[in-house]
Amino acid sequence: MKHVMTTIALALVVSGCTALQGNNQLTSGAQSPGFVDGVRDVAAPNNNFQSLAVKQQAQQVNSVYSGKNINHYIRAVMQDLVTNLQYVNQKTPIAVASFVYLDADFNSTTLLGNQIAEGFVHELHQFGIPVIDFKTTDFMRITPQGDFVFSRDYLELSQDMPFQYVMAGTLVNHTDGVLVNARVVGINSKAVVGTAQGFIPQKVIDELNSKDELDGVTLKRGM
Repeated sequence: MKHVMTTIALALVVSGCTALQGNNQLTSGAQSPGFVDGVRDVAAPNNNFQSLAVKQQAQQVNSVYSGKNINHYIRAVMQDLVTNLQYVNQKTPIAVASFVYLDADFNSTTLLGNQIAEGFVHELHQFGIPVIDFKTTDFMRITPQGDFVFSRDYLELSQDMPFQYVMAGTLVNHTDGVLVNARVVGINSKAVVGTAQGFIPQKVIDELNSKDELDGVTLKRGM
């Protein structure tokens, strides 16, 4: 009788261990189809640029922002652009022009227009698109004020630039900020191969343009 009860007890222990292992496998998802490391495996977009945009958006959602500067809004425009960007890839160099105001003569820009262009240089590089910095000279200019390699004098710059596409855009003033219209254009065909729009709040622009500081004290305009 003792022998029979011992056999039954061992069988129950083995059965319990087997069930526990099965439950652990289902909980971890290690053996469940559609899961990788406990996370459901979702098919990634076919376009590499779009895939990186999705990743950046996820990072923004998971990040806690103490404040959003202009680069945050440039990044949002870039993510919009890659959703419809055509022909541009890792083998097609691109240049970035200063953004200009739509109601101006297109021959001048502002700090905002230049900073938007600088921001897109970074964003394009982040997406693996080769960027041509046409403001880089073939020499280093050494002066008492510093050492410089950039220039806005076309006589100091190379006339033979290998870029096939150019990124440019216009700005429009609104009551609460500035509307940004960005596009990528074929330098030879003039065909538009990508577009995007975004909005930069006036508060962010004011912080960029703020020069009302004296001895560390910020001066605020009256109403």
